[in-house]
Amino acid sequence: MESTIKDKFLEIYTGNIKREGSDQLLENLQKQDFFTAPASSKFHGNHEGGLVEHSVKVYENLLKLNEKFNVTEDKETLTIVSLLHDLCKMNIYKIDYRNVKNENGQWVKQPYYTIKDSFPYGHGEKSVFIINQYMKLNIEEVMAIRWHMGGFDTSVKGGDRSQSLAYEKYPLAALLHCADLIATFYDKI
Repeated sequence: MESTIKDKFLEIYTGNIKREGSDQLLENLQKQDFFTAPASSKFHGNHEGGLVEHSVKVYENLLKLNEKFNVTEDKETLTIVSLLHDLCKMNIYKIDYRNVKNENGQWVKQPYYTIKDSFPYGHGEKSVFIINQYMKLNIEEVMAIRWHMGGFDTSVKGGDRSQSLAYEKYPLAALLHCADLIATFYDKI
């Protein structure tokens, strides 16, 4: 039987995360659209299953970066921050249709993803909030997930220095951001 990206995610998650509440969180992920959602509406991983594919790629990249920079020896922490950093994207992408001309010049309806976020709490903040409903994160994990967007986070654009301070104090936060960038712009997932 061929292994899927969902199977790979489940193997990594259950093999590395043993924290109290992790089973309940995983059960919730399976009830939501985590395994079918896109990673974005029009950029990286904007296809069915893109979110789980992106999460696994961030995990793989983070392990490589951590091996090089030796930020932490805690495999559970590396797994949590990488696999769960984008939980905020669950249940926000909806399919809509627009009219476009096909190769014959005829108008046809083409599906595309729109964003309908019923809980606009912030990107990293929302992921931390969701995870904390099930299992307790340590401060290093909170900072890594909260600041994984780097300069793409709107508070940074407003001049907030919190991201720089978080990266200085919690190097895992900077490493997760780099792993996410590599997955997004180089791996294209």
